[in-house]
Amino acid sequence: MKAASTRSIQDVLLADIGGTNARFAVLAGGKVGRLAHMAVHDYGSFGEALGAYLGSLPEAGKIRGAILAAAGVIQDGRCALTNSSWVIDAGELRAAHGFSTVRLINDFEAVAWSLPALSHDQILQIGGGQPVAGAPLAALGPGTGLGMAVSVPHATGHLVLSSEGGHSTMAGSSSREDAVIAYLRQRFGHVSAEHVLSGHGLENLHEALAALDNLALPRRAAAEITRAGIEGTCPTSRAAVDMFCAMLGTVTGNLALTVGARGGIFIGGGILRHMPEYFARSPFRARFEDKGRLGKYLEPIPAYLILDEDAAFVGLRALAEVEAIG
Repeated sequence: MKAASTRSIQDVLLADIGGTNARFAVLAGGKVGRLAHMAVHDYGSFGEALGAYLGSLPEAGKIRGAILAAAGVIQDGRCALTNSSWVIDAGELRAAHGFSTVRLINDFEAVAWSLPALSHDQILQIGGGQPVAGAPLAALGPGTGLGMAVSVPHATGHLVLSSEGGHSTMAGSSSREDAVIAYLRQRFGHVSAEHVLSGHGLENLHEALAALDNLALPRRAAAEITRAGIEGTCPTSRAAVDMFCAMLGTVTGNLALTVGARGGIFIGGGILRHMPEYFARSPFRARFEDKGRLGKYLEPIPAYLILDEDAAFVGLRALAEVEAIG
């Protein structure tokens, strides 16, 4: 990791690319400019979306570096998005646009870079006490997929570790959850945490619970399930949302134990940001701490819901400044 540069970072392309939405901005003079939102399904490739964005910028020719956060595994400067057909290749982007530097990271790495900089009005604490200074911080978030990353403080800043923990095996914590996982196993074989803790995951939970209760319910989109569950107009939707929050508590507690995240654990993604009050009252926190003898270890660890949908750009800016890109 390089030491932060004292000069102002100039004209760096920033992007947060998920399975559903792609967002772009330019970092210039130390400030992130206006965000442009694009629907992934509107473009056949990342190159098309990037070309459309750059074509709208009068200052596009000044951009000399790029940091791109993408929802997928990064290997050798290349990412095939997990929940999209898009492929992003750093080498191709350098050649096509004349960028001197292209940094490609996992999307939740960007969130993890933001954690030390998030202010109190950007987060909502869900239980626990005060964070332990110098201890690891962890982030995860259900959205189109389930992202995870860890931020480890050290003498000169923070070391960020990416993770594909969202694809780890989901375990049930009750006979009801065991039955849901057994139902989903018939379709997927391996049932990962992402199969229940994502937009599609919430839909899977709704379908499984209806089938287990012998109910002939129409398939619902995640947004419909969330709305009906919160409003209490559909018992199956309410049960799906509550199981979603409980299972997220289990997975979040596992992550906190695994990395010793006594500096706090942060929950992002687009689903829970729309239901903060309900989430705060949900089974999440009880299940987070439900780890037998280690419940007392988890009890003081603060969990935070990230309310700022643009937290990834806080992280991308921090990384640009640390690595002096631009």
